[in-house]
Amino acid sequence: MSGKLITFEGIDLCGKSVQIEQLAAKLQARHYPFIVLREPGGTIIAEKIRDTLLTKVAEPMGPITEYLLYSAARAQLVQQKILPALHQGVLVICDRFYDSSTAYQGYGRGIDLTFVEQTNRFVTQGLVPDLTFLIDIDLDEMERRKKQMNKQLDRMEDQDRKFFERVRKGYFAIAAQQSERFHLIDGKSTIQMIADEIWARVRRIAASNE
Repeated sequence: MSGKLITFEGIDLCGKSVQIEQLAAKLQARHYPFIVLREPGGTIIAEKIRDTLLTKVAEPMGPITEYLLYSAARAQLVQQKILPALHQGVLVICDRFYDSSTAYQGYGRGIDLTFVEQTNRFVTQGLVPDLTFLIDIDLDEMERRKKQMNKQLDRMEDQDRKFFERVRKGYFAIAAQQSERFHLIDGKSTIQMIADEIWARVRRIAASNE
């Protein structure tokens, strides 16, 4: 396996998608082989699961159901898209990966962390990202951005403040435990400053992947 896996993490509205677009443009301009994927999603099956997870319905979804659905989508994405790309030497950029489940369902929902970590390893076949960017914003900034949105919040975005406080603390705990692959970024910096900081790390990986 010669490809590299780079993941982006953070609470909702931290700016991951914008930064992934910025990074993809730089990689494309330099003709690096790469693909961009998202979680949940990226395959026909995983996109159907995404719709189930993010659509608000009258019936409440239990925390375990939620976690297992995320895990099922991840298992499909890893098997169908991520592992084949890595074996072909491609740089894989993923908007969320298993750290999201540890933060959101483990710390946020209170599901047993040992169970979450074991399941994460199982569904990803032991795959670990080579580099993870954690783009951090505080809860006040998240709520400010929510008010500026021109679309209805999805089911996960529309959680209460205490939930996101637990998620954010969870991300900090994960990053501290695995500091060798995590790179913490201030999400309140300008788009260009964040993009430059990300590119400074990624270009070394991209160059070594040629």
